[in-house]
Amino acid sequence: MSKQIKLFAFDFNGPAHLSAGLWRHPLDRGCEYKSLQFWVDYAKLLEQACFDGIFFADNVGYHDVYKGSVDAALKDAAQIPANDPAYLIPAMAAVTRHLGFGVTSSTAYDHPYALARKFATLDHLTGGRVGWNVVTSYADSAARNLGSGVQRAHDDRYAVAGEFIEVALKLWEASWDEDAAVADKASGTYADPRRVHPIAHTGEHFKVPGIFLCEPSPQRTPVIFQAGGSSKGVALAAQTAEAVFMNAVSKAGLKQQVDRLREQTAAAGRDPSHVAVLQMITVITGATDADAQRKYDEYRALVDYEGAMARYSGWTGLDMSTLDPDVPLRHVKTNAGQTMIDIFSKLDPEREWTPRDIAEYIGVGGTAPVIVGGPQTVADELLSWVNDTGIDGFNLGHALKYQDMKDFADHVVPELQKRGLMRTSYDGETLRENVFGAGQSRLADDHPGAVYRKNAVEMA
Repeated sequence: MSKQIKLFAFDFNGPAHLSAGLWRHPLDRGCEYKSLQFWVDYAKLLEQACFDGIFFADNVGYHDVYKGSVDAALKDAAQIPANDPAYLIPAMAAVTRHLGFGVTSSTAYDHPYALARKFATLDHLTGGRVGWNVVTSYADSAARNLGSGVQRAHDDRYAVAGEFIEVALKLWEASWDEDAAVADKASGTYADPRRVHPIAHTGEHFKVPGIFLCEPSPQRTPVIFQAGGSSKGVALAAQTAEAVFMNAVSKAGLKQQVDRLREQTAAAGRDPSHVAVLQMITVITGATDADAQRKYDEYRALVDYEGAMARYSGWTGLDMSTLDPDVPLRHVKTNAGQTMIDIFSKLDPEREWTPRDIAEYIGVGGTAPVIVGGPQTVADELLSWVNDTGIDGFNLGHALKYQDMKDFADHVVPELQKRGLMRTSYDGETLRENVFGAGQSRLADDHPGAVYRKNAVEMA
């Protein structure tokens, strides 16, 4: 029997995420993103369907490359407005017992001491159901508003991220002994000073000499997620990540990425099975294949060209308004244009992709592959991706906020459960147990963070 598929809902604390123009659909609930009740209902839906968790993307910048302005992004809610997802977690956790929560936070604009405190707090409040998605940030708008005004070079951002993670791991794993918080009312001692240690970190980017503010949480360290696809990103993931999100456009390309990550994980001295790989996917489903196709056709009719181009220009750094929407990109004599056509040529080598074609493609679900079909068709295709590539599961995107996830829960989840491809109940209590199995709430012994735990006394 095939292994059970890991499944996270991929979302964003704003009215729209990856799809362009679909917030206008009458069944889309994106405009409710400011309502806590909306997110509470969403959490209940996902737990009832036995999802491993919900994964929140987040931006600290905005898309202002297209036409040199943020206007198109604002008009189509292209990842703006964007509220902080961390504030949703306690409320969603209060109405669930097992659902996990992945939260994106940037190493470019946070500080490891403050970030470690935020995630320890969330881990306490959720009973150990939190993960940190490590991002280095790419938007120039973020650098202008939060940083020095200039984005760090790509490799420099990853150098900072490596040390950032190191500091956070020391705080979570090394500063407080497991039994430091004795809460002894008779002696008047809440925390035993002998069991709390300064981490004495002095590095190239950070100096953190003291003790951590928080006592150990249920997981101590949140589950560490990462999505970097560059050589530097893969290297960092192999060294520190426990789950990696990938966004390949084909099974062959995805298998190459998975194999490369597994090889580098082993080379880093870690068991490759200690890193779960999740592919981004969008599923449009219904009771039958015909029902799903009807929905997909409705969605495509609503795709907003400028909203799609605002997103794509932001992702690539190339102002797509400078290109004729109907001229194939192979005629664009720039390196950026060639890079883009190379990406899309993997989808269909015989097709001459125009900017309008790209907008239509990414308008439903962004750059992720889209599966359209009834329960059996979708289950067959998901299983094919798992078997052909070696992934562990999926980061499930949507076209319509809430509605597509409800459709998946109603139609596809029962089919996956019937085939033994998805759990029917939860075995553990923490997010790490959701991903790796009951009894595995803490970092694996071969994770670099475990070294700090073992050497805590020596670091005092």
